Amino acid sequence: MALAMVILALFLLLCFCSALLRWNEVRYSKKGLPPGTMGWPVFGETTEFLKQGPNFMKSQRARYGSIFKSHILGCPTIVSMDPEVNRYVLMNESKGLVPGYPQSMLDILGKCNIAAVHGGAHKLMRGALLAIVSPIMIKDRLLPKIDDFMRSHLRNWDPQIIDIQEKTKEMALRSSLKQIAGIETGPLSESFIPEFFKLVLGTLSLPIDLPGTNYRRGIQARKNIIKLLQQLINERRDSKIQKDDMLGYFMSEENKYKLNDEEIIDQIITLLYSGYETVSTTSMMAVKFLHDHPKVLQQLREEHLAIREKKNPEDPIDWDDLKAMKFTRAVINETSRLATIVNGVLRKTTKDMELNGFLIPKGWRIYVYTREINYDPFLYSEPFTFNPWRWLDKNLESHNYFFIFGGGTRHCPGKELGIAEISTFLHYFVTKYRWEEVGGDKLLKFPRVEAPSGFHIRVSSY
Repeated sequence: MALAMVILALFLLLCFCSALLRWNEVRYSKKGLPPGTMGWPVFGETTEFLKQGPNFMKSQRARYGSIFKSHILGCPTIVSMDPEVNRYVLMNESKGLVPGYPQSMLDILGKCNIAAVHGGAHKLMRGALLAIVSPIMIKDRLLPKIDDFMRSHLRNWDPQIIDIQEKTKEMALRSSLKQIAGIETGPLSESFIPEFFKLVLGTLSLPIDLPGTNYRRGIQARKNIIKLLQQLINERRDSKIQKDDMLGYFMSEENKYKLNDEEIIDQIITLLYSGYETVSTTSMMAVKFLHDHPKVLQQLREEHLAIREKKNPEDPIDWDDLKAMKFTRAVINETSRLATIVNGVLRKTTKDMELNGFLIPKGWRIYVYTREINYDPFLYSEPFTFNPWRWLDKNLESHNYFFIFGGGTRHCPGKELGIAEISTFLHYFVTKYRWEEVGGDKLLKFPRVEAPSGFHIRVSSY
């Protein structure tokens, strides 16, 4: 009798789950939509997407083609793995395609961040950001700060075993804090950094506001960071002393982009967030790839030693040096391509529209999944081979499907600043040290490129 009851309960549970799945499919069924599955109510296929990553995408593409529907990160989504469609979506924001980042990211980064706005507001925010990361600003104001920070950060790394993942994370965040708000090591940075890490975790989570969730922690971290930044702004305003950093420029009377405090704070959070992961992870993976490819390391080191030979030991990297680092730029591009730090971008439809013969309803997200483009053999010969020399062909960086740094009006405004930071890090790292992997550390590639237990290397003087 007990066994029969258990079997009946399992049967009813199976029927209930099947009904839920069927109900969710019917709920999102509409004539003209791409094929695909929607998963569970509320959660959709987010769990499968986050756990299986590229394998989930490849499986769905094998079943439904390069354009299919799903429900991920809290919203119904059309996934595009078609290069032509992806280019169209990225280049045509004016035709009803606006940023469509997950609600958790918008809530935590703020309503004024550049990823959340469009139209005139986007033009204003993009102009304000481009003004502080322009080549002139990098040359005259930011590069000296970056150089000074990197020299200090990379001092005394030998002879010891270090976690290069933690070192590059700390490097990316502390360097940005110095450039943006002149924040050095001290009470303010020690209060800021743990809150920032909570904020980052919260941006890629389901927007479920319950105690203990990453979303709730991220929201609270944002509130704490706002308090710290608002206090800093108030102190500067009261002192009437203009500092030579990004915050000082935002607050300057000379700045034609007159942002209010909320807009300034959201831009600072956006700058920190967008630069942190790309700079830290690209730097870590460059160390990994250079270790695995001695010929690449040899040519990179020769490029940087040639720069150092023309300088006194304490002379900083200058703009001309940075422009001469052509192979370094190639290494950074190839690292970004092969490691795929950014898997894709999200857009949202503002009206019903047709895309490649399919109907896309108003309010749906379109996930421009660019990861597979990085491994397309028609675009990159031997795509899984780490080959920086391919990027010495200048045309490759400007080809139609180069989406590593975004596309269209959403092309990353901080691209050149990020390259300057990574280049300066590599300059001091390869001219000061040699290294070997300790071994046993596992690298994950999705949803973030990371080493869950750290990535340890043994460092010695060069």
